[in-house]
Amino acid sequence: MQAQILMPAAVLVLWSIVMLFWMAFTRLPALTKLGGLGKAKPGGRGQDLEGVLPDEINWKAHNYAHLMEQPTLFYATVAILAIQGAAGPLDVGLAWAYVVLRVIHSVWQATVNRVPVRFSLFLLSTTCLIVLAIRALGATMGHM
Repeated sequence: MQAQILMPAAVLVLWSIVMLFWMAFTRLPALTKLGGLGKAKPGGRGQDLEGVLPDEINWKAHNYAHLMEQPTLFYATVAILAIQGAAGPLDVGLAWAYVVLRVIHSVWQATVNRVPVRFSLFLLSTTCLIVLAIRALGATMGHM
């Protein structure tokens, strides 16, 4: 069961790389139309492209940034459960639910980006993470 809980984390890592490429393959052509990377000011950052590139192009970058934020807590939580040997079927199911919801969230944000649906997906995935984190805490305290 311990290896099984690591699989959703590995899938989310690969999904994050997919989003990185999706972002690059949409941003780079848009930047080329604006004169290319050579015209970027020294020290420029991704957020400097807000208002420069169309919103629909920046949505992929927003989602990639989101995948570098809360999922780091997911990776730590899954690692704690695996290291403690405490991952059971419920934990594996919650981990997969978290990943599936984050992938759907990514696709939604990158394409449609209507906030009520996006927020609902975020809230559902966060609920999975909260339960996993509580279970990981219990495992470290010897309650599982």
